[in-house]
Amino acid sequence: MRAQIITIGDEILIGQIVDTNSAWLAAELNVLGISIDSIRSIADTKEAISEALNSVPDGVELVLMTGGLGPTKDDITKQTLADWFESGWRMDEEVLIRVKEHFELRGIQMPEVNIYQANVPEKCTVIKNMLGSAPGMWFEKENRAYLSMPGVPFEMKHIFSDGAIPKIKEKFSLGNIVHQTVLTQGIGESSLMEIINDWEGSLAADNVKLAYLPSPGSVRLRLSFVNENGVDGLAIVRKKLDQLLPLISDFAFGFGQDTLEVVVGNLLTKFNFTVGLAESCTGGYISHLITSVSGSSTYFMGTAVTYSYEAKTRALGVSQADLNHVGAVSEEVAIQMAVGVQKLYRTDFAISSTGIAGPGGGTPQKPVGTVWIGVATPSGAFAVKFNMGDKRERNIRKTALQALQLLRKEIIKTVKISELESLYLK
Repeated sequence: MRAQIITIGDEILIGQIVDTNSAWLAAELNVLGISIDSIRSIADTKEAISEALNSVPDGVELVLMTGGLGPTKDDITKQTLADWFESGWRMDEEVLIRVKEHFELRGIQMPEVNIYQANVPEKCTVIKNMLGSAPGMWFEKENRAYLSMPGVPFEMKHIFSDGAIPKIKEKFSLGNIVHQTVLTQGIGESSLMEIINDWEGSLAADNVKLAYLPSPGSVRLRLSFVNENGVDGLAIVRKKLDQLLPLISDFAFGFGQDTLEVVVGNLLTKFNFTVGLAESCTGGYISHLITSVSGSSTYFMGTAVTYSYEAKTRALGVSQADLNHVGAVSEEVAIQMAVGVQKLYRTDFAISSTGIAGPGGGTPQKPVGTVWIGVATPSGAFAVKFNMGDKRERNIRKTALQALQLLRKEIIKTVKISELESLYLK
């Protein structure tokens, strides 16, 4: 089964707001076993809405629309839908009661214009909106279902989850799409493809599909199987996953919605370790990632953002002679920063970052994107050099993720477990 998502609103087209509704709906539809044919964003005009309805692709059985259902004159979705479905109007008493309650609960006198929210096309089935005044509207025409919902995200999610999903399950025979996602860091998409090329070639025989989902500093590998005819799709996908993991054990760090900061936090917590940070080129971004995790205060002792030479020497004890001789972006300084912050906060582990984030500051010897990451462990310290590229924000993000990955690997070595074992530790 296939669906199309249509978001309505000039505010999306001019970049005033970001369309998060489509991403959320797409994820929910996938869980239901419904494939997404296409996603469109259109203007809040009768012409644009009518054209979108007239050009729904063949084979699409469900159309989800969000936006344009307010009481003001610029919201014309409901009127356009009534015209397109050649429908008259009716006053829905339940909706009217709900609209009045919506204002009464807030101690606000209801503007007369909001009575219009309860005036709905005769040919629609109303789906209650318990969080707002505009109801959802379900239409059917020529074996295709159309659902119009408000654009306000929390109202849309409520209507879809509580009202629409039961109707979708009632009307359509749904499959079940099984997904398993593996998260990797420290390798690019093309290099990853070379490593798993033979394994990827074996997927077609089991009707498993693979998607590469790259982002700065990481690549997600998503395995998918459309579960039909009683086949155990989850078992098939897990079998292919078991074959994949040994091939990419140096780079894999988690599954699904895991993040490196959560994975590292889990390891630190499980083995009762602490960590401190010394940041230069990342300017506190690694600390931000770590402290975004609830409970991080149990293992994160603190950070020193030492951007200048003076800060590095005074706070972390970095050698002034080394700074003058080899510069801040060097193996020697990265190690001294990590060791210095480890001593400062008396932690088990420490990581440091020093580099040239760009766009300026590079030299032929140390071009933009040159980064050294230092790691101090209970048994010693080292630093690794990377070239992150020439985009400042990407460099900072990639450096932070690489630092967390190095930390993860050192924790694993310290507690003497394998890379594959670590993936299943929570």
